[in-house]
Amino acid sequence: MADKDEDLPRDAKIVKSLLKSMGVEDYEPRVIHKFLELWYRYVVEVLTDAQVYSEHASKSAIDCDDVKLAIQSKVNFSFSQPPPREVLLELARSRNKIPLPKTIAGPGIPLPPDKDTLLSPNYQLVSPKKRPSQPMEETEDEDVADPNPSQEDRTDMQQNPQQRVSFPLVKRPKS
Repeated sequence: MADKDEDLPRDAKIVKSLLKSMGVEDYEPRVIHKFLELWYRYVVEVLTDAQVYSEHASKSAIDCDDVKLAIQSKVNFSFSQPPPREVLLELARSRNKIPLPKTIAGPGIPLPPDKDTLLSPNYQLVSPKKRPSQPMEETEDEDVADPNPSQEDRTDMQQNPQQRVSFPLVKRPKS
């Protein structure tokens, strides 16, 4: 194990000692590489921001104040403080003053009203009203719909408007 520690770069040894100081004893070796990648990416972003701040201030080199400003802006952008406990308690009190809606207690899981579920009728069937006075004769010519209905057929359609019928879905018993 000591040979492995000697082969590691200095930064990897620092990450390993940080993990050990936090009580992390068992981890995969790739964890160290991931922490190093995160660490390097963070440092590059902070130094790039510090360079931008230095150039904006017309300085020839980055100084400590630029780095502090870059770190502070990164912290302000990345992390947010939760509201104080008193504010949260007041919000909870005001929210809890409103009672919950009454539920219809029944066996099983309480469901929302039928209109909001898939249990209510969910489709409509349009069927024309048929005239019982005329007998229906089946011929081969009637199988094809007439694209140009006669004037008599048009008035018949206007007198007998289409009727909408909806059907609820019913579960069939399994055989």
